[in-house]
Amino acid sequence: MLHMHKFEKIWMIVGVITLISFLTIVGVQAFSKAEGEGHHGAPSDMTLVDPETVTETAPFNEPGLKQIGENEYELVMVLQSYGFTPGDIEIPQGATVHIKATSIDVVHGFEIAGTSANMMVTPGHVNSMTYTFDKKGSFLILCNEYCGTGHHFMSTNLEVI
Repeated sequence: MLHMHKFEKIWMIVGVITLISFLTIVGVQAFSKAEGEGHHGAPSDMTLVDPETVTETAPFNEPGLKQIGENEYELVMVLQSYGFTPGDIEIPQGATVHIKATSIDVVHGFEIAGTSANMMVTPGHVNSMTYTFDKKGSFLILCNEYCGTGHHFMSTNLEVI
């Protein structure tokens, strides 16, 4: 029979309890369906769209920036190989923008350089996020997910005026 010192037994028990606690917490977070604060799922509002008919499906049939409230806007974007629709965008300083994006072809990244705005845009899904533009300036919107040989050309400008 294996003889263990008293402190070895205590540390073994502490280690096993810690491991079980950690795995339980990670498992609950991974499989939880709860939305809201602390949800770590894909940046999508769970709305699906057929990638083949995106340009005929509202709101993606009219991409662009639309005012929906006082200093509140909705930006609808369609991403496709090596381009963003619409192209260059002007947004008033202090505006809160609800961004809705989808892809026609492959997985693309949507990053507004110099901000925390960043999401993965997947075909067949409406990907959403909200961002408030507090600082004036020029910002580069770029694809940060390799999407093919012309990936390095995929960018557009956002001007906060």
